[in-house]
Amino acid sequence: MKKPFYKVLYVQVLAAIALGVLLGFFWPDLGAKMKPLGDGFIKLIKMLIAPVIFCTVVTGIAGMENMKKVGKVGGLALLYFEAVTTLALIIGLLMVNLFQPGSGMHVDPSTLDMSSVSMYAASEKPQSTLDFIFHIIPSTIVGAFAEGEILQVLFFSVIFGFALQHLGGVNHPVYSLIKKGSDILFTMIGWIMKVAPIGAFGAMAFTIGKYGIHTLIPLSKLMLVFYATCLFFIIFILGAICRSCGFSLFKYLAYIKEELLIVLGTSSSEAVLPQMM
Repeated sequence: MKKPFYKVLYVQVLAAIALGVLLGFFWPDLGAKMKPLGDGFIKLIKMLIAPVIFCTVVTGIAGMENMKKVGKVGGLALLYFEAVTTLALIIGLLMVNLFQPGSGMHVDPSTLDMSSVSMYAASEKPQSTLDFIFHIIPSTIVGAFAEGEILQVLFFSVIFGFALQHLGGVNHPVYSLIKKGSDILFTMIGWIMKVAPIGAFGAMAFTIGKYGIHTLIPLSKLMLVFYATCLFFIIFILGAICRSCGFSLFKYLAYIKEELLIVLGTSSSEAVLPQMM
């Protein structure tokens, strides 16, 4: 039986975003205090990202019949990533140089408060290629999971998956254990997604209450260029790739509409990573 519309997740998320905008606009002080709702929801999701990646990658590799197939899929995935990322960078550079969205803002950098971004500036130090490669290798397995280092978790998962495939793959008892663990994790994600409207409401109320709609107007040109560039890339580049693979981009976007709305409401793609996987 079809669900009543008010029980559909994307309808709830849309309603929550609208309520968050109204609360932040009319009662900005109260809206700014809603930040813990959005942060709490994202933390609930981030809690499961590392184990979900581990289970998904391990069962994916161990479940393949032979390692040549894994190598072919991995090689094609890497080639695809490099080619499409290069296209994305070229399109982004062309758009920003063509429209120059920040040219009319006349911001004096010396007047800006750098304290709000100091933690990011301190943590993102330049890395050599060798440093980057060694960073992928975790000091300890537990540390990679505890610190949420996705690349380190992925590195360990790939090696574990190869080892499990070598020792029997789907016929090994550990494979069944990990598969059942994966089912448990995705059940937990299903429960957490039920509170997604609360997270979207809190994040949107905070954004509008803290910064106000009027402060976002000067950024409208930047946001318009950003979203126009994203739409161009999605429709023409990803659309062409989808057609070549035999399925409709727009049907796929309709299929993930709930995840897209949650990303819009929380301003975080991590909020839907396990669900997308």
